[in-house]
Order: sequence, then structure tokens, then C-alpha cells
Amino acid sequence: MGSIVYKTLLRLAGVIVLIWYGSDNVRSRFFVFFAIAVFFLFVLYPAYLEYVKFKENKVKKMEGTLCSTCRHYDETAVLCMKYDKHPTPDFIPCNGNDWEPK
Repeated sequence: MGSIVYKTLLRLAGVIVLIWYGSDNVRSRFFVFFAIAVFFLFVLYPAYLEYVKFKENKVKKMEGTLCSTCRHYDETAVLCMKYDKHPTPDFIPCNGNDWEPK
């Protein structure tokens, strides 16, 4: 999830530089609409696609594991809240010892 935010911030910085450069060199009444379209197409939409891909991948990985049925498991962050570690299908932070049903 952090990589999605990082990449989005990098794209946002690039788009801000391009829009700033364009606003100095282009005098058009449609420039604001162009800037909004560029922001949407190069910052928001790719971030949304990466987030959807992350969610699908997360569900496939954790579906049917012991952690996914535990009270300490946070589905939005794919995190064991008790041990503050990311479980995977091959790694269970508590080894099943502290598992509690939801």
C-alpha cells in the first residue's frame, strides 16, 4: 500500500511541474480544464488502478488462511494487529497460538 502512495506522490510532483511550466508558457482559457484532465489521467486514475489491483491480490493471497478468520487481523491493511506484522500464506505471526475467532 505504501508503494501506491509513493508512486502517486512522484507522479503528482511531475504533473505539478508540468502544469506550472505550462501555465507560464500557455495563455489559454482552456488551460484549467487541460490541467484537471492531466491531473486525473496521470495521477488519480493510475493510483486507483493500482489500489484495485492491490485489493484483488490481497483477497487472493489471504482467502482461506488462519489469519483471515482471526479477531486480530485487519483486512484493510493485511496486518496482524496484535503482533504488528504482515501475515502471508506461508507466515503466520503467532504460529496459531494466539488465534481468536472473530
